Amino acid sequence: MCGIIGILGDHQAAPIMVDALRRLEYRGYDSAGIATIDGGVLDRRRAVGKLVNLADLLVTDPLPGFAGIGHTRWATHGVPSVANAHPQKAGRVAVVHNGIIENFRELRAELGGEWESETDTETVARLCEGFLDCGMDPKEAAFATIDRLRGAYALCFLFDGEPDLLIAARAGSPLAIGHGEGQMYVGSDAIALGPLTDRLTYLEEGDRAVVTRAGAQVFDAEGRQTHREMRRIRIDAARIEKAGHRHFMAKEIHEQPQTLSDVIAAYVDGDRIAPPVAYDFAATDRIQMVACGTAHIACQVAKYWFEQLARLPVEVDIASEYRYREGPVGAETTALFVSQSGETADTLAALRYAKGKARAVVSVVNVAESSIARDSDVAFPILAGVEIGVASTKAFVNQLGVLLALAIHAARQRGEIDAAREADLVATFRLLPGILAQALATEPRAEELAARLAEASDILFLGRGTMYPMAHEGALKLKEISYIHAEAYASGELKHGPIALVDRTLPVVVFAPMDALFEKTVSNMQEVMAREGQVLLVTDADGAAQASDGVWEVLVMPRVDPVFAPLVYAVPAQLLAYHTAVHKGTDVDQPRNLAKSVTVE
Repeated sequence: MCGIIGILGDHQAAPIMVDALRRLEYRGYDSAGIATIDGGVLDRRRAVGKLVNLADLLVTDPLPGFAGIGHTRWATHGVPSVANAHPQKAGRVAVVHNGIIENFRELRAELGGEWESETDTETVARLCEGFLDCGMDPKEAAFATIDRLRGAYALCFLFDGEPDLLIAARAGSPLAIGHGEGQMYVGSDAIALGPLTDRLTYLEEGDRAVVTRAGAQVFDAEGRQTHREMRRIRIDAARIEKAGHRHFMAKEIHEQPQTLSDVIAAYVDGDRIAPPVAYDFAATDRIQMVACGTAHIACQVAKYWFEQLARLPVEVDIASEYRYREGPVGAETTALFVSQSGETADTLAALRYAKGKARAVVSVVNVAESSIARDSDVAFPILAGVEIGVASTKAFVNQLGVLLALAIHAARQRGEIDAAREADLVATFRLLPGILAQALATEPRAEELAARLAEASDILFLGRGTMYPMAHEGALKLKEISYIHAEAYASGELKHGPIALVDRTLPVVVFAPMDALFEKTVSNMQEVMAREGQVLLVTDADGAAQASDGVWEVLVMPRVDPVFAPLVYAVPAQLLAYHTAVHKGTDVDQPRNLAKSVTVE
C-alpha cells in the first residue's frame, strides 16, 4: 500500500515530507518522490529504491518550497523506475496516487500523444491538465478529472502557481486531512501525520476536499459540500521506534505479552468475558468469517473455537473469493470481518456485499477510524497499537485473543458453557501473557534451529486441529520474509499427496502440543521419519518426552490448555521465520513485493 503526504506549511516542506514518508515505509514501496512549489513554480525529485536514495538526491539537488506532496510507490502499473515514480506530472499539475485507475487505458486512448511513464497515474495528471487548458480553475479541473475515474484511489493534486492549495480525493483507498495552526496536511494515515498534528478528518468514500492553509472544504461524491468530523488521534511515538531491536518485527514479537494484556484488560471483567461493545451471539444461527492473509488464518483458528465452545456453525472465506462468489447470506447470519488495517480492499468490498443481507456486520480491527470499522454495525478493537513490520505478529496474536474472547462470550450467551466453565477459561486467559513470555524465552534455541532451516529450499509445516491453521501461519511467515518456499498441510492429509515430497533434504516442522490429537499427529510424523524427512517437532515438555526419539530437532514450548495453544504456538512460528530471514540477510521489515495493507484489488 503506497504512502501519501501533502503539506501546506510555513517551513521548508521537503525535509518534513521525507520524514513523514519514512514513517510510511512500513507499507512497502519501491520508489519515492516529492514535488514542491517555490516562487510559484512546481518542481519534483524522484528516486528508485529506498527512501535514503531520495534523501541523498535532495542533498545534491535541493527542492525548496513551503508547499508540497510526496509519495512512496509500490509498483502496480509499470516497473520500479524514476519515470514511473510519483509524483506524476503533466504541465501545471503534479499528482500522487494510491490505488488503481481501472479505466486508464480508455482514458489514454482518448488523450493520445506521447507518454512519459507506464503508470495509470500519469493519466490522471494529463486529464487534469487538459481541463486546465479548457479554462477551468484548479478545483474545477481536479473535480472534473475525478468524475472521469473508475477504480480505487487516494489522490492529492498540487498545481503550478498555487502555493496555498491541495486537492484531495478518496475512493476505496484511505486518506486523512490534518489540521494545524495556519498549516494543513494530507496523509495516508495517522502515522504519517502524528508528529505534525493530532487533529484529523478522515475522508469518506467518494469525498474530495479543497485544502488551503485556512482549512479544508469537503465535498461528497455528488459534489455537495459536507461536514466530516475532526477527531483527535494520539500516536505513541515509542510505538514507531525500534526500541533497541534490530527490526520492527523483532520488537513487535516481544511486545506480544503486553499487547495481549491490553486485550485481557478490555475484554475480561472479573471471572467473565465482557467485551467493550455489546453483541448478542445467541440471536444468530451462524457466522460467516471473511478476511485475507494472516487475518484469514486467525479466522480459521476461530472457527474451531466458535464451533467447539459455542456450538455455532462457522464458514471461513478468503475475501477476494467471497466477494465474487456471491454466496447467499442468511438473514440470521453474522458476517464477521477481520483486518489489521481496516482498509483491506477485498475485505471492505466483501463487507459491503454482506451489509444489508446479514443480521449484522461485525468487524475485528486494529484501527478504530478505518473504513471497515466505520462501515460495521459493531467493531471490536484488537488493541495491538501501531504495527510497522509487514509480516503481522502482535496484530495476529491480538486478533486471536479477541476472537477467543468472543467465542467464550458466545458460548456463555448461548448456554453452551456455564459460569464455572467460563471462569476456568478466563483464569487461564489471564495467565496467557506470562506463558507468551515463557515462549519468547525459547528464542536462542529458535535462532539456532533457524540457522539450519535457512539452508533449505523447501519446508513443510504440519498440524492437526487448531494447529493446522497455525501450520499455515508458520509457512506464510517463512515465505513472506525469508523467501523460502513453504507449504502447510493438515497432518492427516499427508498420505493424500504431500508425502511424495518427503526425502532427507526436506525439513518438516510439526506443531504438536499435548492435546487430544497428539497421538494421531505423532503417527503422521512417524510416516515422515520413515521416509527420512527431517522433523522439527514443536511441542511441550510432555510431548517431547513421548515423541522426540528419532526426530531431527525439538523446540519445547510451555504447557498450556489446548484451547489457548494457538496463541502460544504463534511465537515459534514467528521466531523461526524471523531468525531464518535474518540468517539469509533478507529485508525483514519490508520484504520484497509486499505491502503492509493491500488497498487495491
